[in-house]
Amino acid sequence: MTNKYDLPEEYEHVYSGKVRDIYRNTQGRFLLVTSDRISAYDWVLPTEIPDKGKILNGISQWWFAALEGLVPNHTTTSKVPKSVAGRAVVCEPLEMFPVECVVRGYLAGSGFADYQRERKICGQGLPPGLKDGALLPKPLFTPATKAAIGEHDINITYDEVIVELGQEEAQELKRMSLAVYEYAAEKVARRGLILADTKFEFGTALGGKYKGRIVLGDEVLTPDSSRYWERDEWSPGGAQPSFDKQYVRDWLTSSASGWDKNSGEAPPPLPDEIVEKTRAKYIEAYVRITGEKFE
Repeated sequence: MTNKYDLPEEYEHVYSGKVRDIYRNTQGRFLLVTSDRISAYDWVLPTEIPDKGKILNGISQWWFAALEGLVPNHTTTSKVPKSVAGRAVVCEPLEMFPVECVVRGYLAGSGFADYQRERKICGQGLPPGLKDGALLPKPLFTPATKAAIGEHDINITYDEVIVELGQEEAQELKRMSLAVYEYAAEKVARRGLILADTKFEFGTALGGKYKGRIVLGDEVLTPDSSRYWERDEWSPGGAQPSFDKQYVRDWLTSSASGWDKNSGEAPPPLPDEIVEKTRAKYIEAYVRITGEKFE
């Protein structure tokens, strides 16, 4: 891969995901660069959203700082190269757990689909008659397998996590996930937001002050990894307006795009209007979540 970020020679490209590019420096630490790429329906789109990477990175770093006393994380205070300032962070290496740690406080997305099919999510039974967008009796830990780019994560049961990781580590992932969700949900509720659900990634730190401990990694509580809803607009019975890429999804599935998500063909470029609306929504999310102005 070419050095598209004009990074110093000490940074070697390791991996690129849907949104993030990862580099390793000569000290063995990782540089996580959040790009402006956007994905939908398991496709990375040909059009980028200006400043999206800086917005998501800023939200993650704000949350990592807020959560410091609750769970450790993989970030360091090392300076990032000037060419990626604002959109990158230097992190300690982790041995990642092969599980997406999803917590749901409300019924939505694949969770609602599972509920409709069997009145369960990840093997956990729920009361009858719940609507799309309904508040769950209590937050649920609903893990999933990590899927490759272009594939869907698959919901699994907590017992399957125990079999995969062992009881002690499974219990710790569940405990930490629920603790972070409950803290964050209460915090954003004071800003008029609902944290409907979110997903975390954890790993064992291979270096730094938390070496050998389970720590929170990747991104945390961004609009890409979480569903945020307006509390005043919450109305169970259908999809809720959210602070994410809904403008993109809606346009792609409209007749205006001319694209069929089941065709197997790549999506078309986004029109300027959709790009501008999506950027504005991400900025609004930054301001509402952090209480700070996006510079």
